[in-house]
Amino acid sequence: MLTIFNKRAIVRLVFCAGTGSRFGSTYKRNHNYDYDLIVIGGGSGGLACAKEAIQHGAKVACLDYVTPTPLGTKWGIGGTCVNVGCIPKKLMHQAALLGEGLHEATAYGWDIPNKEQIKPDWNKLVESVQNHIKSVNWVTRVDLRDKHVEYVNGLGSFKDAHTVVATLKNKSEKILTADKIVIAVGGRPNYPDIPGAIEHGITSDDIFSLDRAPGKTLVVGAGYIGLECAGFLKGLGYDATVMVRSIVLRGFDQQMATIVSDAMVERGINFLHKCIPKSVEKQADGKLLVKWLNTEANTEHSDVYDTVLWAIGRKGLVEDLKLENAGVVFKGTKIEVSEAEGTNVSNIFAVGDVIYGKPELTPVAIHAGRLLARRLFGGSTQTMDYVDVATTVFSPLEYACVGLSEEDAIKKMGGEENIEVYHGFYKPTEFFIPQKSVRYCYLKAVAERSGDQKVLGLHYVGPVAGEVIQGFAVALKAGLTIKTLFNTVGIHPTTAEEFTRLNITKRSGLDPTPASCCS
Repeated sequence: MLTIFNKRAIVRLVFCAGTGSRFGSTYKRNHNYDYDLIVIGGGSGGLACAKEAIQHGAKVACLDYVTPTPLGTKWGIGGTCVNVGCIPKKLMHQAALLGEGLHEATAYGWDIPNKEQIKPDWNKLVESVQNHIKSVNWVTRVDLRDKHVEYVNGLGSFKDAHTVVATLKNKSEKILTADKIVIAVGGRPNYPDIPGAIEHGITSDDIFSLDRAPGKTLVVGAGYIGLECAGFLKGLGYDATVMVRSIVLRGFDQQMATIVSDAMVERGINFLHKCIPKSVEKQADGKLLVKWLNTEANTEHSDVYDTVLWAIGRKGLVEDLKLENAGVVFKGTKIEVSEAEGTNVSNIFAVGDVIYGKPELTPVAIHAGRLLARRLFGGSTQTMDYVDVATTVFSPLEYACVGLSEEDAIKKMGGEENIEVYHGFYKPTEFFIPQKSVRYCYLKAVAERSGDQKVLGLHYVGPVAGEVIQGFAVALKAGLTIKTLFNTVGIHPTTAEEFTRLNITKRSGLDPTPASCCS
């Protein structure tokens, strides 16, 4: 065992010497600077970029610092996804599904005494979720140490194009220089500019570690974060209301967005459409009086809630970077980049949620970060393909998609007459015995109307949506056609097979509702 360890140690030293890598890079270190690369931001994109650069022989430092929320919430390394995004969201979504499953189990023959008295323990759930997150934080720190990425727990800002100032917890400063710098600071939630918003409201940065049960909750915002939070809160037994300023799931296929919200209404989640908040006031009993305006009827309304959660969009964290010192141009709170993630300053790059006009998704940031490091230090020329990126909304009845929405396909192809939409409702087999509603289980394939009908977009609402759409995303990237889709034999009985069974077009006007699970 000692011999094996020593061999690994020798290999590790070779990797970090700057003379090459296991990928055969010929990268040579620039000794005019402390580092070859400084990554500002310890989230998914920044970490992926830093670790990939190390593999190609670069000397790398990674800066990470979390400014506490107005409520005082803070977290460890790993960025939004690990700490206050994808991971805790999916865990709480799963907790809600498990609660639903407990109630369905009796229909399948399980004897669950007093099932109506089964209630979730919010504090225990939060503790379990936070324990998992802390374990990921620890593993991440160990991984950086093992890969010899220098981790600096400090708030990074530019002194000039090659110099970064890290402000540490004790307010002291550490100066670092690098040949190349990657900005990967991500984003944080917005607060509305109304009385009481910051003092009395929370965001998704706070909900996953909230030290009390949220109770009756108003979620302001109908993007995917708002719908997901309202969904798992309702699933855990809390009254949830979603306030919608304009439309649900902006940027997504609007037919599917309507199906998702209608399915949520069926489950008892309230929606306030065409409404904007005006103020939040804390009452003597600690509850929150929220006043809002219905912009369609021009009427004012109010109600009392235990929790108000803002989900009205996110901003890029450019404010503390002092980008002007490096000459980096930015647009609003985001940084515009080239196809190769380059800013207007030749040695400064950006990846992840801080860049303008790209999908704000963890896998996108990770892949872009790795590819960037390979180009900078490994001789690669491959750039990130931001087209046809699959995603999932973890609403109670999940929605996943890849490719174009029906609306965007119509625009791209020059009119409705140039696309064909195959669609259908379906009945998941597992829904029958507990008599779950199949009313909103629906999918569609948007395709070109001519030739073999290249598929432009796939959309699915139903169980385990992300697992279903992932494989089809590969097919779509590979040039999937309707002809190929229809020649694919499905796995029965699954819900994913429904894509291979689509045979009704919207243009035909025929009823897309099946007579049975096998029709």
